[in-house]
Amino acid sequence: MPSEVVLCLCASLLVDHSRFGSGSAHRAGFPVQKLAELYKRPPTSILAKMANLDGTRSNGGRHELEVSARMSADSALLQDVYLRILRAARAEGIDRDSLPDFLELEHGGTLWLAGQEELVPSEIESELEGTIEKWARDRTDVPIEVTQRVLTSTVRIGQHRFARAVMSNHGNRCVFCGMSSVVGGRRRPRMLTASHIKPWRDSSNKERLDHLNGLAACPTHDVAFDTGLITVAEDLSITYAHDLERAFEEDEPLRRAFGKPPLADKLILPSNADLPDRRYLGWHRTKIFVSD
Repeated sequence: MPSEVVLCLCASLLVDHSRFGSGSAHRAGFPVQKLAELYKRPPTSILAKMANLDGTRSNGGRHELEVSARMSADSALLQDVYLRILRAARAEGIDRDSLPDFLELEHGGTLWLAGQEELVPSEIESELEGTIEKWARDRTDVPIEVTQRVLTSTVRIGQHRFARAVMSNHGNRCVFCGMSSVVGGRRRPRMLTASHIKPWRDSSNKERLDHLNGLAACPTHDVAFDTGLITVAEDLSITYAHDLERAFEEDEPLRRAFGKPPLADKLILPSNADLPDRRYLGWHRTKIFVSD
């Protein structure tokens, strides 16, 4: 398969092509411009290829959908082919300036889709049911199993981009205790997670991709927030459920995990961070927080 197809699929892990039109393609983020230079194409062509791969371009090729369906569902395969392309490029004298290692895998990294623990397969299937039926009617040349895999992968890639944006906005630190995901000079993806404040299943498509609807947290504090044991007030202060606070007196390990410290009085955010949208925080306090 052409290297351009694979690299455009990999670029989709970082860039949402749907945010850019013909007049704004020159503003599409890294690595779109680099790939355009490498293949001597305008950025619009790279974005169109990315649209072919997720099926949003109706006249895209079936071949590209099949590639996307297979490789998006198998991160080990995608990583292997990506690295083969980089090795072949280096052997041909194409250096890291012309073709950067934009997935950061060339020196021993592992391809990891962030935020996937929040997604429930049955919820994805239910959400996509109508879209799959429409594709089956409109695109009879595409097998139904390819359609299902492409659309499911599109959801997972969107969640990955959302999680990356949240963690970057929050400085790759837990907003509750400040723990960093950078250990030994390298970012360790599983040290932090980025979950929706208003859960994925309850959010609109726009809300699912809104980084202001997310918080970066270590696994312990992420679960506590998701299950309503802690919440965030209007002034961004961290509030305990009564049951959790009362349990501190009898459970020392629990107090060490949720007392202050290690939790801060307010969310720990970089000075330049976009603040979480208070509408989502209000939804969490009303619908999820265990207030009794």
